[in-house]
Amino acid sequence: MAALQARGATPAASPVEVADAASIVFASLPTPAIVREAALGERGIGRGAALRLFVDLSTSGPAAAAAIAEGLGERGVSALDAPVSGGVAGAAKGTLAVMVSGPRTAYEEVEPLLAVLGRLFFLGEKPGLGQTVKLANNLLSATAIAITSEAMAMGVKAGVDPSVMLDVLNASSGRNTATADKFPRCVVPRRFDFGFAAGLQFKDVRLCLDEAEALGVPMVVGAAVRQILSITCNRFGPDSDCTEIAKVIESWANCQIGGESSHEQ
Repeated sequence: MAALQARGATPAASPVEVADAASIVFASLPTPAIVREAALGERGIGRGAALRLFVDLSTSGPAAAAAIAEGLGERGVSALDAPVSGGVAGAAKGTLAVMVSGPRTAYEEVEPLLAVLGRLFFLGEKPGLGQTVKLANNLLSATAIAITSEAMAMGVKAGVDPSVMLDVLNASSGRNTATADKFPRCVVPRRFDFGFAAGLQFKDVRLCLDEAEALGVPMVVGAAVRQILSITCNRFGPDSDCTEIAKVIESWANCQIGGESSHEQ
């Protein structure tokens, strides 16, 4: 926390210390279990003396959002789930998409603060609606990487230049977030540095499929993406970049998308 202290922030040793000092608390944390502990645990923000409103920017899933809203509500604290999308670049530029659900009065109170992060979408007062949309978004994002890896591997193995192929795809109906950004910036140059961990993407896709199953919605394609992410995490580790999905497909296809050699190995 030293860098933040140097800019005038006051450190705290636990979530409850934060909520003893602040009436509105934002959190952005990696897993549902960690979010629940930070909100409802023995040293969680729910026990803070000053807290009135909690805003969860994490991707923690509808079940966690509902449990946190209920638990904090019993202590007189309002809760908003407000997951964000847009990556590291969107966070730096303040152009994230912010998907908010919870009490409208609470939303209106923090709307000017959330607007600093980017574009706001209020989805309703039912806890977890923001999380549902975020999980659907992240499933689509992961699927784009996986299917683009397969398509690009096919082209490269046939002898197509990967950069030229991306130009064609981005001028055609196959364009997606992977062809437009992740592959030209991270995969073809072999940087694999988009900035979002494969382990976190795997967590998000698992949460999405769990929610879909609870709602009775089939996720046949999503299940395949979940499996590819599982393989990616097992092979390269959960801290590997999400674009390293492409390496799994490359190993199966015996080719390399970009770099010094883009053709059959």
